[in-house]
Amino acid sequence: MKLKEFLAVVFSTFILILLGDGVVANVGLAPRLNGSAYNWNTIVIGWGMAVIVAGLVTGGHNNPAVTLGLAIRGSFPWSKVLPYIIAEFLGAFLGAAGVYLAYRDGLISAGMPNVWSTGPGSVFGQAFWGGVSADPSGSYSLTTACVAEFLGTMVLMWGVLATGDKLNEKVAHIAGILVGGVVLSIGLSLGGPSGYSINPARDLGPRLFGLVAGTQGLFDGIYWLLPPVIIPFVSAPIASYLYDKFMASEA
Repeated sequence: MKLKEFLAVVFSTFILILLGDGVVANVGLAPRLNGSAYNWNTIVIGWGMAVIVAGLVTGGHNNPAVTLGLAIRGSFPWSKVLPYIIAEFLGAFLGAAGVYLAYRDGLISAGMPNVWSTGPGSVFGQAFWGGVSADPSGSYSLTTACVAEFLGTMVLMWGVLATGDKLNEKVAHIAGILVGGVVLSIGLSLGGPSGYSINPARDLGPRLFGLVAGTQGLFDGIYWLLPPVIIPFVSAPIASYLYDKFMASEA
């Protein structure tokens, strides 16, 4: 794997997190708005657009679960899996650092809240679940959060595979826009119980930066490992198998 290719993956994931966590910080801290401007729709639209922009700039490899799913189905070389995953996590960490630099004053003033990752203590969790609960996902159980992540990641993987299917070759040139739409749809429809990580790097990379930056409670309990990290890694390969078995074009 060439250095330029490695850096492209880093940059793609950097942009994804810079814009994705950036919208969370913008809406959560509301530096130019007010408290009532905190809106879940704003966040999911921002994340969908972040996926589109990251794809337009670099081709869009920024999700380790998708990388693994593609490798298992034989459409991505195994020799590149580990370097890509390392690049994706590195890019996510750096993207969170970019958000910190952009919103440093507001973050420090607010006591360094969790704008980095999903689950316990997250900014949108506090707004939409009525405060930090003893239950790590608010009114939803850990099991339900895992199920939501599993289903959300499956839909994402199916969307990625469908954009590369011969059946949809006429729209392949706008694949990045379509995948951004898939992420938007997942956030609107399945994002509530877990915050829809659907990407281990998207959650763990910024979570590690948040730990360095001084956000408290990011690694309390087991939540941080299960719904946002392990479940997408399990779901994406299963989704790939199901797609090839029942949905893939044979043309």
